[in-house]
Amino acid sequence: MQFVAFERAKQGTGASRRLRNTGRAPGIVFGGEAAASLIELDHNALWHALKKETFHASILDMEIAGSVQKVLLRDVQYHPYKPQVLHVDFQRVDDKTRLHKKVPLHFINGESSPAVKEDKCVINHVMTEIEIECLATQLPEHITVDLGAVVKGSTVHTGDIKLDKNVKLVMHGRKNLTVATVVEPVTEVIAAPVVVVDDKKGKKKK
Repeated sequence: MQFVAFERAKQGTGASRRLRNTGRAPGIVFGGEAAASLIELDHNALWHALKKETFHASILDMEIAGSVQKVLLRDVQYHPYKPQVLHVDFQRVDDKTRLHKKVPLHFINGESSPAVKEDKCVINHVMTEIEIECLATQLPEHITVDLGAVVKGSTVHTGDIKLDKNVKLVMHGRKNLTVATVVEPVTEVIAAPVVVVDDKKGKKKK
């Protein structure tokens, strides 16, 4: 995915505020052998790009000053209540750059699993993204979790996720975390009406 950025000369709170008033968003690009550079982007184009999953979890082509650089989105700061990007950070990457990055989980075949198709269970997605480590050139846009064999009473853990040999999970000391659970259907029990005998009148009340 490619986007256009422009060199930014001024920095500081006041300069960034004036920049936003003109429909631009301030940012920075860092990493690699070059020094960190101040950049600015068209806010509307950036806002729409940020709604796409690939913009968050894939290597991007940033066109700036007539050249194209490989970058990765690292951080976005949003206004607390306005639909506005306050600042955005990108990291330069190359074939040797090793990354730690959170990528989205895509669940497939849940509807055709025995748990759902036969036992009418519901699959609850406990995790929606997971952190991985790999070379920048091997960064997947998402990790696929196949739920096709899930049965009633089972649980899907991080150890069940199949990864490319060049990609590994970053667990931060934790082990086999829960990725998805199978929720069994609730059986509705209709209670019989309670009959109360009124001793004074000899009548039954419901």
